[in-house]
Amino acid sequence: MREIHTNDIIEALKDLTLHANTELGSDVINAFKKAIKAEESPLGKDVLKSLIENARIAREDGIPICQDTGLAVVFVEIGQEVHVIGGSLKEAINEGVRLGYRNGYLRKSTCDPFTRKNIGDNTPAVIHFDIVEGDSLKITFVPKGGGSENMSRATMLTPAAGIDGIKKFVIDLVDQAGPNPCPPIIVGIGIGGSIEKAALLAKKAILRPVGTTNPDPFLQGLEKDLLEEINRLGIGPEGYGGRVTSLAVHINSMPCHIASLPVAVNIQCHASRHREVEL
Repeated sequence: MREIHTNDIIEALKDLTLHANTELGSDVINAFKKAIKAEESPLGKDVLKSLIENARIAREDGIPICQDTGLAVVFVEIGQEVHVIGGSLKEAINEGVRLGYRNGYLRKSTCDPFTRKNIGDNTPAVIHFDIVEGDSLKITFVPKGGGSENMSRATMLTPAAGIDGIKKFVIDLVDQAGPNPCPPIIVGIGIGGSIEKAALLAKKAILRPVGTTNPDPFLQGLEKDLLEEINRLGIGPEGYGGRVTSLAVHINSMPCHIASLPVAVNIQCHASRHREVEL
């Protein structure tokens, strides 16, 4: 049994909050560079170059990549042999987020859904817990921007809709979203389970490093087909037109009820921010 103190969890979340908002992953930067070569629009190329420069300035100066520093989403994988001491795990996570946003002078974007009054410290975080084997605690912090999250959707298709129905739902959604989610986007897709599980699968799909392939050959082919169709829409970087509307399509799936076909799409903007730590 491994004991992990809540003070260590607070410090970890505080650091994750700051670094996720100021340091874009190398996988995304490399995807930008690859996209510049594929993009035929001169304006689209300039946009992609600006995104690389923006990421460089943010990293070197320690300032946010985007003014929207996101809703705090936290994925926690708790080993079965971990014992958290010193207080509540949930409260420790929220305290770490609170300190990170305050100390980093990051914009607080959490508000009451009815009065729209700002909570003031970007808590409570949206926390997803998974119990796994082992004696470690893995925390992934995702500051999710409102522009891309607003374009995300979940639906219940009929089983008869099949692959063609899934493709149509995804393509139509991206087409309708247009420039709103700040392309080039990453399209996370969850297929199967239940309505809420499909949405969670889609959210987790955007965490997969850009440039990696799906281990399932069928899903790998579906991702490739969808990416090609999305990039034929002509929306382009920041919606100015071009070939690169999406950097990647990532799909997670699981079995579902025989009478249902749940499908969810979670769109991620070009600022695909997330950091993780294992304690």
